[in-house]
Amino acid sequence: MRNEYLPIALSVKDRKCLVVGGGKVALRKIEILLEYDINITVVTPQAEHKIEYFAEEKRLELKKREYKSPEAALFGLVIAASDDANVNEKVAEDARGAGILVNVVDDPAHCDFIFPAVVKRNCMTVAVSSDAKAPFLSGHLRQILEEIFPDHWKKIANLAADFRNRVKARHKGNMILKNACYDRFMAADWKSLIKKSEAELNAELDRLLEG
Repeated sequence: MRNEYLPIALSVKDRKCLVVGGGKVALRKIEILLEYDINITVVTPQAEHKIEYFAEEKRLELKKREYKSPEAALFGLVIAASDDANVNEKVAEDARGAGILVNVVDDPAHCDFIFPAVVKRNCMTVAVSSDAKAPFLSGHLRQILEEIFPDHWKKIANLAADFRNRVKARHKGNMILKNACYDRFMAADWKSLIKKSEAELNAELDRLLEG
């Protein structure tokens, strides 16, 4: 069976994102977006108190008014989360007409992208999707992944990113030595090592670097 949605990691750095809607559904999408380096504009006549709080904290721009067609074309990413299906349809039409990726909540037929169920541990993201066919299954699997990747993976992910930078600097251009370093990192007992001090962890990374 051919799937519709290709799982990719899309860079949203400095991208302008429009969210149309201010209810609880829009809030859930906004809370996801706030974890990324993205510029968020919310357009809605009424907004949840938490959305207004985010605006007061300068974490997003809130425009308390109706959507004005075809303003979706001015953004790099669009989410239609209005309680009015007609508004969502118009937002999707404007975005697609301008070649802008759009997500219409709870309406896969009008989505260019969907939000998978995600477990995020700092720079490490584990996502699962049912190709928009059985989101309840994705949500259940996310709970299982939460148990597989407990909070100590946040520290492991940061250490892995740091170690990769050290490996690239030390063994530039030598893939054999690089891969040997990565193999040693993955074989280490990180469940025990992350309990050590920062100095001890740095010493362990140096040891793994040298072999």
